[in-house]
Amino acid sequence: MKGSLDRVVRRWSWIPLALGLCPAVSCAGDENYAGNPAALELVDQMVAEDGFQREELLLLLGDARRQESILEAISRPAEKAKPWYEYRQIFLTPKRINDGIAFYREHRETLLRAEAETGVPASIIVSIIGVETLYGRIMGSYRVLDALTTLAFDYPRRADFFTGELRNYLILTREQGKDPRTLKGSYAGAMGYGQFMPSSYRSYAIDFDADGTADIWENPVDAIGSVANYFKAHGWTPGATVVVPAREERALPAEMFSEGRALEPRYSVAELSAAGLVPGAPVDPQEKAIALDFELADDGHEYWLGLHNFYVITRYNHSAKYAMSVYQLSEAIAEGVAE
Repeated sequence: MKGSLDRVVRRWSWIPLALGLCPAVSCAGDENYAGNPAALELVDQMVAEDGFQREELLLLLGDARRQESILEAISRPAEKAKPWYEYRQIFLTPKRINDGIAFYREHRETLLRAEAETGVPASIIVSIIGVETLYGRIMGSYRVLDALTTLAFDYPRRADFFTGELRNYLILTREQGKDPRTLKGSYAGAMGYGQFMPSSYRSYAIDFDADGTADIWENPVDAIGSVANYFKAHGWTPGATVVVPAREERALPAEMFSEGRALEPRYSVAELSAAGLVPGAPVDPQEKAIALDFELADDGHEYWLGLHNFYVITRYNHSAKYAMSVYQLSEAIAEGVAE
């Protein structure tokens, strides 16, 4: 065990372990998490199960800072509250489409290889990166350490989730030899081109250029391969339809429409058709689907049937509006590339 801990210290060589350094609990101000009871429970767990040294974790927690702006942001996710006609305008802009076409052309070889190996369309991969970070231009300005500690220890509603993500983040940075104090991400701690949470990074990020490191922070090749790998792992069906337009011939019962996070297909297309929502394009009547109702600016509505691959997109972000934006952006990018 001692040899293992020595290797940890060497990997995190930035940790100031000089003699005479006062403990983080007593040195740090009240704003940090070195003395937080829940944080100390995590320290005990990571020392016992993950081979970390207590002192290094206390030093990190002493450096982490509570960010009120993070708590405000996560309490009011403005995009999801917008009606569809406003939400789509965030992502379906000429700039995002044109930049997506340019990104596709710049990385065409990598994208086509990812598509061939995983079955995930290149345009979907590009669209995800475009929606998440504007093709790598906006990856987040918060220190991931601050985001995850703030949410783990000051956001009780999802404390268990973010505590797990903080643990995964510290393991990830140790595995990759990164300084956990310097990496930036979103207010929720998502990172890199595709905005992976730490657990997703460790589970789905891949070394797509075979240089020995899965790097989605700075390497677009690895980012492309990793997004494709995420979709493959979540069950993307190559060549299958994502959504089909539908028309409401009579009012569909409200409970048959998808709401909130209930996005897994529950009814067959035949059942939805019999209830009044009829597909506007050929689709297997026995295929499972979700009924989608999107509000338009003129008080009208548009209706869609989301199929299995639509559900897979929602595994990236649990929102039907998000998934539809990704799909429609991908279609616009594919059309532009083909011109």
